[in-house]
Amino acid sequence: MFAAEAPLFTFAEIVPLAIFGFFAVAAWFGLEYMAAAKPRTLERLDELKNPQKRRAAQADAVLKKPDTVSRVIEKTSALTKSLAPTNEVDANKLKYHLASAGFRGEGLVPVYYGLKFVLLLVGFFAGGGTMLYIKGINQSGMTWAAAVTGIFFWLPDIVVGFLARSRQKAIFLALPDVLDMMVVCVEAGLGLDQAMRKVSEEMKEAYPLLSTEFTQTNFQLQMGRTRAESLHELGLRTGVADLRALAAVLVQADKFGSSIAQALRVQSESMRTRRSQLAEEKAAKTAVKLLFPLVLFIFPGIFVILVGPAAITMVREMFPKMH
Repeated sequence: MFAAEAPLFTFAEIVPLAIFGFFAVAAWFGLEYMAAAKPRTLERLDELKNPQKRRAAQADAVLKKPDTVSRVIEKTSALTKSLAPTNEVDANKLKYHLASAGFRGEGLVPVYYGLKFVLLLVGFFAGGGTMLYIKGINQSGMTWAAAVTGIFFWLPDIVVGFLARSRQKAIFLALPDVLDMMVVCVEAGLGLDQAMRKVSEEMKEAYPLLSTEFTQTNFQLQMGRTRAESLHELGLRTGVADLRALAAVLVQADKFGSSIAQALRVQSESMRTRRSQLAEEKAAKTAVKLLFPLVLFIFPGIFVILVGPAAITMVREMFPKMH
């Protein structure tokens, strides 16, 4: 018999440490919150000294209106500096990744890492504590606690990746039909900007995601950004390779003065061909994917139905005569 696995710590030793850690984190949040706020007397004096600052603060309060959860997550930004990107390239990459999942706005990167830090604490105290209680305070329990804590920490990445892939797939499937309508609008005499605006209005019900992206691109054009910058931003914001290729084609057509309608028609045909090729690829993979459920679930049932009666007859007829 193998000797029982010796526990690394006893339950009586780990409980006080866990309670101390919980109250230490709670005390840190409380002190940080109280230290961040000014006394009301000093705030009132500042308002009387600078009325313009008071009006700006009131306007910011009306526009922002942060809830409790957002304030708590923003408070953790000081602790998440080690997790945040160290250069602008990585920060922009994460920003565009969040935008491709539908999360836009300024200041989302620190909020994202603050959420990861909060989930790390939740996974460590709740999930890890539960695993230690179930498995015991030994090597196996520590391994399960670390695994649960890691799952909680990477949960935002998993959710954002899933949302980004679903949005990119919906935009990719909508592109050929939207480009066909843009070709009709351009050939009818509309410019590219007016065609995008018309398509975003007409396709709002059928393809809301792509309509929203075109609406934001039109808004950027109205705010004074160049067409090349707006189209390039459209491709980066969505994360769809076909939209990036479309943006490059439209920029080149506008730069060299070639026909935009012809460029849109060629791009639409290539995207439609690629969509049909992907459908054929999925159809070809169906036979291989059906092999596993056939072998595991269907063939055993067929075998029992076909061979079962014959086996029962053989047992009834042959076994008595063998004695």
